[in-house]
Formats: sequence, C-alpha cells, structure tokens
Amino acid sequence: MTTRFHRQPTIIRTERGLTIAGTRITLYDVMDYLRAQYPHKFICALFRLTDEQINAVLVYIEANRAEVEAEYRLVLEEAKELQHYWRDQNRELIEKIAKMPPPPGKEVAWEKLQAHKAKLQARLASKA
Repeated sequence: MTTRFHRQPTIIRTERGLTIAGTRITLYDVMDYLRAQYPHKFICALFRLTDEQINAVLVYIEANRAEVEAEYRLVLEEAKELQHYWRDQNRELIEKIAKMPPPPGKEVAWEKLQAHKAKLQARLASKA
C-alpha cells in the first residue's frame, strides 16, 4: 500500500501578490534583501522563515524569474507613487512640525540633531 502525501504549495498568490503560504510575507519583501545581497540566514531570521521556506522562495524566483522581476518592478513603482502621494498629502503637517521649537529640556539634543540633519542634507546635495 502506498501512501501519498499532498504537499501544499509554499508560494501562493494572494491579494498582496506572490506570498509565502501561511504568512503575510511577499516574495517582493524577500527580494529587497536578496537584491541587497543579505545572507539567507539573516533573511530567515528577519522574517522568521524556515530553511524550507527560503529555499522554496529561491527556487520559485529562479524558475519564474521574468514574471517575478516584472511584478517586483510594478510593486516598487507603486510603492514610490504611494510615497510621493503621502509626502504631498502631509507636506503642510511636516512643515509645521519642522518649525516647532524643541521640547523643554531637550535643547542640546535638538541642536545636535539639527546639525546632523544639515550635514546629511549637504552630503546628499553634493551627490546629486
């Protein structure tokens, strides 16, 4: 008598896109770290994935690279559009917060933070 085990797929399509079954983690979440060349063990620890799950992700991406890459590009474009939308929606609030004085007793830390921000903005401006 032969017993057949039906394995559930590890990668499924949900309303969020290609997702690791039993989680809310999309392949696109994992791809951000894969593209940045993080070690697989780090990615597993970060997302609490098993070796089986990360291996299934890697196999799926390799087997369906063109499709996954195309969807990943769309996800990145949508995320960028949302970021711009919310930045525009909250521009007045952000400007109002930026003009607020430092909290009482935090003036020294505030000055250090402002100096660090100015230094960072100057560095970013010189790269542009």
